[in-house]
Amino acid sequence: MNRIATNARQSTLDGDLRRRVTGTVHTAGSAAYEALRRPLRADLDPRPSVVVEAANVADIRSSLLAARQHGVPLAVQATGHGTHVAADDAVLLKTTGMTAVLVDPARRIARVGPGTRWSEVLTAAAPFGLAPLSGSSPTVGVTGYTLGGGVGWLARRFGFAADSVVRAQVLTADGRLLTTGPDQYPDLFWALRGGGGGFGIVTSLEFQLYPVDQVTAGFLYVPLSGEAIAFYETWASTLPDELSTALVVRRMPAADDVPAALRDRSVIMLKVLHSGDPAQTRCLLAPMLAAAGPVLQDELRVLPYAQAAMGGTAARHLDFFPALPSAAIDELLAVHHATGSTVEIRHWGGAMADAGPDAGPAGHREAPFSVILDTPQPDTAARLAAYGIGGTFLNFLADTGRTATAFSAENLRRLRDVKRFYDPENFFRLGHTVAAPAAHPLRRAA
Repeated sequence: MNRIATNARQSTLDGDLRRRVTGTVHTAGSAAYEALRRPLRADLDPRPSVVVEAANVADIRSSLLAARQHGVPLAVQATGHGTHVAADDAVLLKTTGMTAVLVDPARRIARVGPGTRWSEVLTAAAPFGLAPLSGSSPTVGVTGYTLGGGVGWLARRFGFAADSVVRAQVLTADGRLLTTGPDQYPDLFWALRGGGGGFGIVTSLEFQLYPVDQVTAGFLYVPLSGEAIAFYETWASTLPDELSTALVVRRMPAADDVPAALRDRSVIMLKVLHSGDPAQTRCLLAPMLAAAGPVLQDELRVLPYAQAAMGGTAARHLDFFPALPSAAIDELLAVHHATGSTVEIRHWGGAMADAGPDAGPAGHREAPFSVILDTPQPDTAARLAAYGIGGTFLNFLADTGRTATAFSAENLRRLRDVKRFYDPENFFRLGHTVAAPAAHPLRRAA
């Protein structure tokens, strides 16, 4: 397409959107366009055709139909945490302003708009002694996190955030607004609970809340040793579902605000969140601390769940491990000492593994541990391949070329069937999406 034709199409698209939407339309050259086009990832520099700040569901539908009519891609962004593909030449639809939260304390259900962040749900649910299955950061968007599975610090007790979804309103690629649930478009409902955002635009989400008010949470620091990591595997298998933990190998900074016992040394940071009886927390931790001690720094506190800031490790490399053999531990420590990489070994299992036959496609439920490194070496994946399953988790995956590795083979097959039925043209393709089979009869997904 030559420049004159491109400019004409751009002008027509802009005018069409301005007539259709009640929200704000921003075009290249404006300060708002420059601010809104950028996701959180600093390495992405997208140049969308236009940015639309949606004010309501009608704006979302109008933006979708305009993008289809003018033959341009559509990208949806709430907070930008899950954006991994530049929305070049696309209609970039911002749902950030659509942040309604309604809590039904009697039914323990929350309903949220597509731009809602977890902080807003935490604030709305806390007065009723309820908690959502949120993640490590309150600034993350609810919808994208949940569609990607959503593993939080209550997940061992209650499951993935995707498992708690009871209803979703979805705008499909052909512009239909559907309400999905166990008995309404159950194939699409299944796919949304962990299969990512490639099946439609979720315009509202309803999910369960849980009776969690106070928790015991924080970090315990102990000396670094391979023996302590090996003991973690044995100890973690004995824990009740109310106790979620991760073992983190870190190089602590040589900074004045770091406690002297930790300063400028490699340590193990044990991350802990216990939603059971606070009086039992220390007893449950005692075997691990006896094996790994002495405790260099104790930052464990009883506090409201909404204030438990657990943090995370950037997943530059992630795999799931069935076990933690000594050879795997040696490899992990070798990478840490060579690069300073943080290594986070997180204990999964519990309700995530026992979600029942109607669970969505989120995650590799059978794996007890995930292993994350934030500064891997070029050969790290090859060196660790013998110990992992080669799987990933959608929320932690930046490489959209590896989306399929987030699912079991059977779930991937089912997801592709759902994709082919609801989006046969792959209109929703910017981000994590499963490719429909090239040659497959068009049928309703099971």
